[in-house]
Amino acid sequence: MNTKTLSRGDVAPNSVSRRGFLAGAAAASFVLGFTIPPRMSAAAQGATAEVNAWVVIHPDDSIQIRIARAEMGQGSLTGLAQLVAEELECDWSKVGFDLVSPNENLKRGKIWRDMSTGGSRAIRGSQEYVRTAGAAARSMLVQAAAQGWGVKPEECTVAKGIITHAASKRSTTYGAVAAAANKIAPPAQVQLKDPKTWTIAGHPLKRLDTRDKLNGSLVYGMDIRMPGMLVAIPKACPVHGGKLKSFDAAAVSKMRGVKHVLRVDDETVAVVADTFWRAKTALDALPVVWDEGDNAKVSSETIAAKLREGLAAETNFVGNKTGDAKVVLAKASRIIEADYSFPYQNHAPMEVMSATIRWTPERCEMWGPTQVAEAALEAVAAASGLPIESCVVHPMRIGGSFGRRLVTDYVRMAVLIAKQIPDVPVKMMWTREEDMVQGRFHPVTQCRMRAALDQAGNIEALHMRISGQSIMAYMRPSVMTANGDPIAFQGLMPGGAEMAIGYTFPNLLIDHAMYNPHVRPGAWRGVNLNQNAVYLECFVDELAHATGQDPLAFRRKLMANHPKHLAVLEAAAKGIGWDSKPAAGIYRGLAQVMGFGSYVAAAAEVSVTKGRLRIHRIVAATDPGHVVNPQQIEAQIAGSFVYGLSAMLYGECTVKGGRIEQENFDSYNVMRLDEMPEVKVITVPSGGFWGGVGEPTIAVAAPAVLNAVFAATGKRVRNLPLKNIDLGTS
Repeated sequence: MNTKTLSRGDVAPNSVSRRGFLAGAAAASFVLGFTIPPRMSAAAQGATAEVNAWVVIHPDDSIQIRIARAEMGQGSLTGLAQLVAEELECDWSKVGFDLVSPNENLKRGKIWRDMSTGGSRAIRGSQEYVRTAGAAARSMLVQAAAQGWGVKPEECTVAKGIITHAASKRSTTYGAVAAAANKIAPPAQVQLKDPKTWTIAGHPLKRLDTRDKLNGSLVYGMDIRMPGMLVAIPKACPVHGGKLKSFDAAAVSKMRGVKHVLRVDDETVAVVADTFWRAKTALDALPVVWDEGDNAKVSSETIAAKLREGLAAETNFVGNKTGDAKVVLAKASRIIEADYSFPYQNHAPMEVMSATIRWTPERCEMWGPTQVAEAALEAVAAASGLPIESCVVHPMRIGGSFGRRLVTDYVRMAVLIAKQIPDVPVKMMWTREEDMVQGRFHPVTQCRMRAALDQAGNIEALHMRISGQSIMAYMRPSVMTANGDPIAFQGLMPGGAEMAIGYTFPNLLIDHAMYNPHVRPGAWRGVNLNQNAVYLECFVDELAHATGQDPLAFRRKLMANHPKHLAVLEAAAKGIGWDSKPAAGIYRGLAQVMGFGSYVAAAAEVSVTKGRLRIHRIVAATDPGHVVNPQQIEAQIAGSFVYGLSAMLYGECTVKGGRIEQENFDSYNVMRLDEMPEVKVITVPSGGFWGGVGEPTIAVAAPAVLNAVFAATGKRVRNLPLKNIDLGTS
């Protein structure tokens, strides 16, 4: 799988014009989803040809669409292929896919643009240029056919990969003209279709990656097998920030199958053996001494105490401010106040952290799952001690990630291990326990909500103080500003296309007191939108009930200036039958938020019998602007409720002696099938923008249910998870 420098199509990184993008797209063909060799002549490659960087057509008219974003179960692979195929006007039944290597993206001047997959951006962040690529390929194919016939391209039509010249009654296929199209200069401009005319995109087509999952042929990163491969199992100091003091390699080095016992870095040791089980058995028996440091004194209680201090501390980190909420609150005759909290959460993907590395003094290759292929390539280069041109990353499908593989710590670790065993493929795998305790956790926060009410029950002022950990201070300190963490206020911003608040208050202050414990945080699916939605939506519900108003009617008054927020809330309320009386023993709750460019709302129906909660039904409404695959949106939203409700019911990582206590699924529970409510999805795409669907609805799952729990019990749940709460009625 050697790669060579391409002779054509090189464009300087981050400086790709539309014409430059299209011109550079006509240079190569894709092999095995891993590497793209240099352009070959049509004779050398038969009739198979790359039309442009996104489209390869084979002699049998089958089409490979190249996908540069990571597929981890969310379905973006199929959605992106639909967008390309729509503009290409091909036969969907003949479409397949290949995964792009970050090496080739780098060599070809980042022709595939951004390869990172997070923030629900896979489709919305690339829809314009992948559609452009499909339209350009169609234009080139039609022009190739027209030149062969000696007619004008505009006299030709195309449908399902068949090009027709009606006047002469001639037709041909994409496969027949692909090689000729490869030689045609791409158009400077293309006209993209109106989404109203879509026949492939916008429709609930089956996913392209389902069959290989069902028949077992799909190889995830942790499934890799290679001749002579060894398996490495690492263990780092269980107290984040602690050090590896010493270990007794001799105690396990003669155990069956053990090949090496290695110091990986200042805090990690690893056992390398011929099988996973032998490596794990030896690692479990290895005598290790840790220097846990002062962080061993930290507990959930000490963290919570520091966060409580932040609820009243001075801070300059302001996310949203209108008027002077503090002055109004100081003079108010009636104040409603409540404190909330949200615990650490673990990503807990089914596929643990893994990567397979082969290191030699000349070359380093990685096979493995990552959400950030380009960052993984940089991590490989840095850890290997080799120039980036001598390193290769082969991205693989991911068995769940939820934001965990946005961090490349496991990639670095795998390279450091393999570097000590030259020219041998080494598959590094974490145990489930290591995966749990060495996670990058959803940050712990508390929030104090204070509202001033007038005699008519209107909100005069609202102060929302968030106290807690910053994700960006750890993950990307370079993006921190004088106003703190730029993503701390997700869903609460005064405006913008991403995370705008859905209410108008005459006086508003939303600020953040930052405190960063030693536990390493990360971007957990939905990120800060999750707790921010719980805090605001549950407190708004509190205010509605405190003033004797219907929660929907109360929100309507606050949302007059936010029609898109209101539209999804109204749709969810209508879907649940808000204006009709529910069945006996059934109670309802609402929530709405804007996140990741989409407007979402949920309405829930629950019952609480003898303190036992049952969630019967959730109606979700979402406006993502455009819908690429309705079936996949429904699956995404249902899946997001599993994630959000699992966190609400059970999700909690606690700290004792500086360590995360939850080491496996016996202590970090998730929803079971019999707990899952019926989910009804309502999509109300209003057009004009592109929003994400993988994360936003997670945020409304918990507050909608919690508000329904209050309606059922008269008790406010302000501290999650629910497993710690007695729901016996008041």
